[in-house]
Amino acid sequence: MRPVDLGLALLVVVAWGLNFVVVKVGVTHVPPLLLGALRFLLAAFPAILFVRRPNVPVKLLLLYGLTASVGQFAFLFTAVKLGMPTGLASLVLQSQAFFTLVLAAVVLKEHWAAHQLGGLLLAGCGLALIGSAHGAHMPLLGFGLTLAAATSWAASNVVTRVISARGPINQLGLVVWGSLVPPVPFLLLSYGLEGPRAMATALSAFNWEAFAALAYLSLVATLFGYSIWTRLLTRYPANQVAPFSLLVPVVGLTTGWVVYGEAMQPVHFAGAALLMAGLAMNLWGRQLRDWLLAR
Repeated sequence: MRPVDLGLALLVVVAWGLNFVVVKVGVTHVPPLLLGALRFLLAAFPAILFVRRPNVPVKLLLLYGLTASVGQFAFLFTAVKLGMPTGLASLVLQSQAFFTLVLAAVVLKEHWAAHQLGGLLLAGCGLALIGSAHGAHMPLLGFGLTLAAATSWAASNVVTRVISARGPINQLGLVVWGSLVPPVPFLLLSYGLEGPRAMATALSAFNWEAFAALAYLSLVATLFGYSIWTRLLTRYPANQVAPFSLLVPVVGLTTGWVVYGEAMQPVHFAGAALLMAGLAMNLWGRQLRDWLLAR
């Protein structure tokens, strides 16, 4: 991976790691499904007036919007609203990397190299170590919804690879025009599950904290984060890009500790070290093997 792309991937990691604290602020003021609708409305407008529609069939554009946006964030926002700790949510959501590898192998016939499998095993041990310190305060339903969000994210990674196989695309255009898909399903879900009274109350009491959270979720986490993530997925195999997301819990756990007092323990630091070791093996394991064999 080129150094520029490596730097962009790390910026996305930071943006998405901070995202979980912002989500908790958002769902404190706005029902989660309504928050999802507002997030993608702001991501689509007014950007759609200035960004050209990507050359993507409507079917794939709908599938991208439903997996990357509706499925992932309907589950995640609801999980946080139900009490899923932000740091733990950032951790569990990264199981998408494992789901991505499985789906990419089944759908795209991508093969795993030995160093990639070893890197994911190391990262999996890191996830297990970090998660082991949270069990007592993890709501079961929140855990299940976060796993569902991770599965939806993994599906969107595979959809992105299918789209990119058709030829070069405008990554920002895909994110902006893909953001046209979620608002209607989100609004229907909010109306049916949260109710019109809760929707009206939240909108009438909308304050600066809700607006700041919405702006971050729309402009930073969505437009910036997903346009760069999509760019990386169009340039590199899914099994090389997906492991970067394993660093997101390091940022998420740290910000959860700073903002909400979700204590960092030694096991978290040990888990983070294994995560970074797994990422390094996945990215540079082949070069290290070749270097050792050459000597």
